[in-house]
Amino acid sequence: MMQQGLQYGVDVFLQTGRTNRQLRMAMVTNNAAITCNGELSRAALLKEGFRLIKLFSPEHGITVTGDDGTPQQNRVDAVTGLPVISLYNNKLAPTEEDLHDVDAILFDIPDVGCRFYTYLWTMTHVMEACAQYNKPFIVLDRPNPIGALIEKAEGPFLDEAHCSSFIGRWNIPLKYSCTLGELALYFAATRLPSLNIEVINVQNYERAQTAAHHFLFTPPSPAIQTVETALLYPGTGLLEGLNVNEGRGTHFPFQQLGAPWMQEEELANTLQQKLRHVQVTPVQYTPAWGLYAQELCKGVRLHIQDAFELMAVQTGLQVLQTVLQLYPNHVQERLYKTNANPSGKQHLDFLLGIPNAFDQIKKGEPVATGAAQEWRRQIKPYLLYCYAQLYWGAP
Repeated sequence: MMQQGLQYGVDVFLQTGRTNRQLRMAMVTNNAAITCNGELSRAALLKEGFRLIKLFSPEHGITVTGDDGTPQQNRVDAVTGLPVISLYNNKLAPTEEDLHDVDAILFDIPDVGCRFYTYLWTMTHVMEACAQYNKPFIVLDRPNPIGALIEKAEGPFLDEAHCSSFIGRWNIPLKYSCTLGELALYFAATRLPSLNIEVINVQNYERAQTAAHHFLFTPPSPAIQTVETALLYPGTGLLEGLNVNEGRGTHFPFQQLGAPWMQEEELANTLQQKLRHVQVTPVQYTPAWGLYAQELCKGVRLHIQDAFELMAVQTGLQVLQTVLQLYPNHVQERLYKTNANPSGKQHLDFLLGIPNAFDQIKKGEPVATGAAQEWRRQIKPYLLYCYAQLYWGAP
C-alpha cells in the first residue's frame, strides 16, 4: 500500500522542475519507472511539457521484458514515439554522439538494493559519460524496496582488483541499504568530482520502510515479480554461480532452488535447522526453461517469516554452503554467460565480490558479511533520508 503523502523523485520533479522544461533532456528509464499515481514517468514528463528528446534503456530493455543477460536492441518507444538507445548491447554508456544534442540527463529506474543488479552500474556508466561530456545528471530518486537501514547492510565489500565487473564495478557492500540517489552522491564525491549532479529526493520517506508495507512494488525485471523475491535476492541470487536451478523457469525465481540430484527432504531438514526467519519447504518442480529445463528438480522453497530480521546475504551463503556440504560430488561452478560477461567465467566471484569464492565456500571458510559499521562511516555524509523517530536503531 502506498504511504499517504509519499512522492517519488519524479513526482517532485513534475511539480518543482519547471525551470528545466526548456532543456533538451534524455532519460534513462524503463516501464518499471512510474509516478505515485501509476503513470509511466516518461509519459508524465512529456504531458507536463518537459522536452524529452531521447531515451536510454538498461538491461531488460525499455519494456522490462528482456531475458536476463540478453543484449537489448535500439528501438522506438511505443509509448512516446521517442528513440530508445540501448545501454545493454555493444555499449554500456552513452557516447559523445548520443549526448551532443542533450542539455541534461534524467535517471529514473527502480532499484532492488543489491550490488549485482545491473541498473546501478548502468547509472555509473551514465554518470561517467555526463562528467566526460559536461552534461548535468539528475537522479529522480526512489525508495529502496528492501529497506534502507544502514545497520542492515551486508557484505562482503567488493574486491575491485580481482572482481570488478558489470555486476559490481566499485567497492560497496553486496546489500548496501540506501537509495540510488544516495549512491550517486557518494560516487560523484569519491570518483567523479567534476560531475554536475542533482538528486530529487523522495518526499515523506523513512529508511525503515519497504515495499512490503509502505509503497507500491513495481517488478523491475522478469525474474523479480514480488517483494519477497526482492528481499531474498541479495542472497539467493548467488545461486547463479552454481549448477543449481535458482527457480528461473518457474513461478518462484530466487525463492526456490533445486537440481535433479538433490534430495528435497534431506535438504529442507538440514536448511531449516540453520536458517533463521525463513520457512523451508521441500518441493519438486520442472523448470520450463533455464538450467535443467524440462527436467524434474528436487529442492526447497523459501518463505520469509520475518522480513525485518532477515539477513539475506547470510541466508544465501548458508544455502550455498549446505548444498556444497550435502552434494560435494555434484555441485560445480556454473558458467553464466551474459552480454557483459560472454565467457560466463568467474560469475560467482563477481556476484559475491571476492576471488576464489567457490573454493572458500566449499571449504567452509567464513565470508565476511558484516559491513554495516564501515559502510555507515563511508556513506553517512551522503544520506538523504531520516529514521523514524521511534526506531530504536536510529544513528
